[in-house]
Amino acid sequence: MLELITDLYQGLARLGPGSEASTRQALALAEAAGLPSATPLQIADLGCGTGAATWVLAQALPGTVTAIDQLPAFLTALEARRPSTGLLAAVETRAADFSSLPFPQESLDLLWSEGAIYNLGFAAGLAAWRPFLKPGGFLAVSELTWLTAQRAAPLEAFWNAAYPEVATASAKLAILEEQGFRPVGYFPLPPACWLEGFYEPLEASLPAFLTRQGANPEAKALAQEAREEAALYRRYGDQVGYGFYIAQRLP
Repeated sequence: MLELITDLYQGLARLGPGSEASTRQALALAEAAGLPSATPLQIADLGCGTGAATWVLAQALPGTVTAIDQLPAFLTALEARRPSTGLLAAVETRAADFSSLPFPQESLDLLWSEGAIYNLGFAAGLAAWRPFLKPGGFLAVSELTWLTAQRAAPLEAFWNAAYPEVATASAKLAILEEQGFRPVGYFPLPPACWLEGFYEPLEASLPAFLTRQGANPEAKALAQEAREEAALYRRYGDQVGYGFYIAQRLP
């Protein structure tokens, strides 16, 4: 399945919903809450994919960004973008599991993760990652979030099966507080982050993906799930989305 996912997303600029503007908006909220932007920082981008957010962080902040992903092919694609950025020393890449990070405890000033904490689950991810942040360090994650109190039955059925931890923003903020964080900012990603930023390029890539995979039934099922997810978002995108959560680690 990991090989299929790697093949499915090859060539895409983004591996999930988002945009440079949303990354910069979340960063601005962290800076407004006290993230220093004039001294070198130790930053981790977890689930970096091909580096859509990594290079934005490296350009915006002093210090070092360590880009972590479980799939080496995505890190290779990230590295391929390095020459065009001019940032030859600001980014390091490491293949690692999200539940066992290669950092000393309390060594990070900023822990960033767009659309990847679901691999561990929101509460479990916060618990696993918090020890690596310095007291007073900042966390910024985007996470699947219900945007309304009532949702359409097909939408709830799909996402409750795919990611049972989907919940409202108020529930996610409460979990942040329970896990030893002080929430300092939140906003939902706009529809363009889902459509132009992710679903439309993904859907355009599916015919070539299926051609490469031939009669592989798992590939067909993966493509069908992607199409179903995109169709549900187009119909019910006002009810579900990614919330971007920015928080500070308490002592």
